[in-house]
Amino acid sequence: MERPFRSMTQPPSLDLLAKVEVLADLEETVHEMMEAHEAKRPLWFPSEILGAPPETDPDAHRHALRDRARGISMPARVALALNLLTEEGLPHFHRLLAQYLGADSFWSKWTNLWTAEEDRHGAILHDYSRESDILNNPVLERMQFEYLRAGFEPVWDKDPYRVFVYTTLQERATQVSHANTGVLASETEPLIGTVLKNVASEEARHYTFYRNVFKGVLERDPNRGLLSAVEVMPSIDMPGHTIPGFRDMADVVRRAGIYGPREYLKIVEEQIRFWAIEALTGLDEAGKAAQEKILGIPARLTRVADAMESRAKAKTFAFDVAFAREFSMA
Repeated sequence: MERPFRSMTQPPSLDLLAKVEVLADLEETVHEMMEAHEAKRPLWFPSEILGAPPETDPDAHRHALRDRARGISMPARVALALNLLTEEGLPHFHRLLAQYLGADSFWSKWTNLWTAEEDRHGAILHDYSRESDILNNPVLERMQFEYLRAGFEPVWDKDPYRVFVYTTLQERATQVSHANTGVLASETEPLIGTVLKNVASEEARHYTFYRNVFKGVLERDPNRGLLSAVEVMPSIDMPGHTIPGFRDMADVVRRAGIYGPREYLKIVEEQIRFWAIEALTGLDEAGKAAQEKILGIPARLTRVADAMESRAKAKTFAFDVAFAREFSMA
């Protein structure tokens, strides 16, 4: 059998070895899930969606797109830039999955498939940005360079269980962000709605895969699974948090109703229900304590969202990536 997990630089602990055994037990389930995933997945490519229809002048097609795109609001442009840059962080994500799940394990088959699918997300958004001229592309590319150079190192403590909790939450968050951005941006330019609908739908399928994997973990190892989940679920650093100007861009996205603490609250509540956290039994004392803490996370997130909204005041923004045009938001 292929090794299900390759440890980092130190000998694996007994706790890690136990998790490795659980993940190895999931191999058949993972293969079945991958087959179901590919059977349901429409495989699309950027040129198919963005290219000029047959017998259409490409230049005329591009000019028409740019005319429509002028109406895309500044908050929607900022959201598109943030979503695009987050997707362009694919090298970080592939490295982390390969590192924590093993580049020489049966998990690598999923990691490679996931990478091939995700690669098109950044590509189509970058192509759309260039074709529509809604962003300052030289600035965007420099931001991408700085983001990749800064790195992304989540605190997973060599814990493969945490990988699946994080990827569940992160994939759902990106799905929500892409979908809501698409609704806002497509008010005047329908093609971006089609683009983001395709990206969001694929994020939804990845989300389904990861949360089903962790459901299998909880069925086999509820105590350790809960201890891993409680370290991740209270809050997650989105991969793009090292993007230059991320805090202000995220503030725009929140104010626009695209993604913020309220959306993250809903995501956490979804997972608590799907993973049936409250119904888990046979737990030891540490598992019970983790279970109780997880069940208390929604109340804490509600308080955070309430406090953030109560303190918010009207603010003016300007971003070089959006041609430094000022705009105000409540």
